[in-house]
Amino acid sequence: MEISLKAETLFHWGTLPITNSLIASWVTVLLLIVVAFALRLSLRKIPSRFQNAFEAIAEYFLGLMEDVYDSREKAKKVFPFVATFFLFILFSNWLGILPGVGSIGLNEWNHETGRFVFLPLLRSANADLNTTLALAIISVLLTQIFGIIAAGFFRYFTRFFNFKGPIQLFAGILEFFSELIKIISFSFRLFGNIFAGEVLLVIVSLLVPYVAPLPFYAMEIFVGFIQALVFTMLTIVFIKLAFVVAEEEH
Repeated sequence: MEISLKAETLFHWGTLPITNSLIASWVTVLLLIVVAFALRLSLRKIPSRFQNAFEAIAEYFLGLMEDVYDSREKAKKVFPFVATFFLFILFSNWLGILPGVGSIGLNEWNHETGRFVFLPLLRSANADLNTTLALAIISVLLTQIFGIIAAGFFRYFTRFFNFKGPIQLFAGILEFFSELIKIISFSFRLFGNIFAGEVLLVIVSLLVPYVAPLPFYAMEIFVGFIQALVFTMLTIVFIKLAFVVAEEEH
């Protein structure tokens, strides 16, 4: 089995390459939709234990955001977006370590190398830099959108392009580039941790199969949760900073 840094293309839909990581993303989204509908249909006025647990987790997370933003209203506005980030990243990470993901696939003849190459049908979405880059771009854009809503378009962008003086202009340009660097740090942090974890599992499974990988699977479950939480909390903090800048501008 070869370890590929980029996701493998399974087929093309017109000119769009369909990779195994893209299919894993679709599976994750479909799974989240099914879970959401199941939860919606199971809601009761007298909640079950499962509903109580779910509501307690959501309320705790919302309360944590309220402490960060010092406002229940702001927390409610941001909550649906960051909760979606958390659930998508978490489910994608855990889906990537399920048996069969990365190990079930097809052998395809490669004309360049003159030999068969194994193509896994599924690969963890976050082990593809394209996915983590897309998540990072959405996160940074979301931060700017909330800042614009809070301060207004022109007032907010004086944060980056302030012509009151050379020092203010230079500081604004640095701030602008720092937003771009967030995209790089977000995407590579998530990609690096998930990809490294998958490589570790593959190597350990090949060297000592069956028993030895079990502790590493437990570790990857924990790492998958931590990475989803870190990405979400950083997004929450950056949106908080956008709110602070908007308040200062006012």
